[in-house]
Amino acid sequence: MERIPPDWVIRAEAPSGIERIEAWFGGHGYDPHRHDTYSVGRTLTGVQSFTDRGALRHGLPGNTLVLHPDELHDGMAGTAAGFGYRMAYIDPALIQQVLGGEPLPYIAGGLSSDPRLYRASEVFVQALDHPLEPLQEQDALFDLATALRSVAGRPRGRQRMDYRAAERARAFILEHVGEGISLEMLEQASGRERWSLSRDFRALYGTSPYRFVTLRRLDRARGLMLAGFALVDAALAAGFHDQSHMTRHFSQCFGVAPARWLERIRQR
Repeated sequence: MERIPPDWVIRAEAPSGIERIEAWFGGHGYDPHRHDTYSVGRTLTGVQSFTDRGALRHGLPGNTLVLHPDELHDGMAGTAAGFGYRMAYIDPALIQQVLGGEPLPYIAGGLSSDPRLYRASEVFVQALDHPLEPLQEQDALFDLATALRSVAGRPRGRQRMDYRAAERARAFILEHVGEGISLEMLEQASGRERWSLSRDFRALYGTSPYRFVTLRRLDRARGLMLAGFALVDAALAAGFHDQSHMTRHFSQCFGVAPARWLERIRQR
């Protein structure tokens, strides 16, 4: 019987902090989880299967995977042969720099065969041996945002949102992410009534203010773990109560426990 190679993930970051990965899994990849970024990717070999809104989807070479922020999904091989893929995790705030305060585009089913999205995502899913230049990345973000808008279509009946207030709240979170943050504090920082702000934040960035805070702390914890910090030290330094608190959120957000994530990673 042919031996299946171990699972692996190679990770790289683009100039703006966009995380790019290339990975291979022989079977089960990830438990159900949610990112607060767009997950834009391409299956390279095999069948990449995942559950999206209760339906089993199958990514094949030639498709573009576009998972909306906060969309619950998992990941697994669709056949016994395993699958390989590349993925870029793109902060919705970068897309909003192009859209200028429109609701985030949603691609139904998380898969598209539209050639506009295929072309627009090409830069982000190219081989990790090709680092992105800043201007190249900015051009690609513009192309991706406009392709997402064109393919998804514009939603109807949306109330007017205060993009500037939401940006002020987002900036406040990034500046104080290691501290205790309340919706009252965000209301004061943004100048926007708290519930309207919460509604706008979800529409503009694809997730709630609380989850945005949690993911930024997890980003810091991942960086510390990759730098060699023990899990307990990374958890405390990132603003979690203890290691178990961080592990619970980590598993919910990335579909794998921190120790298992570290085992898979190959840093580039």
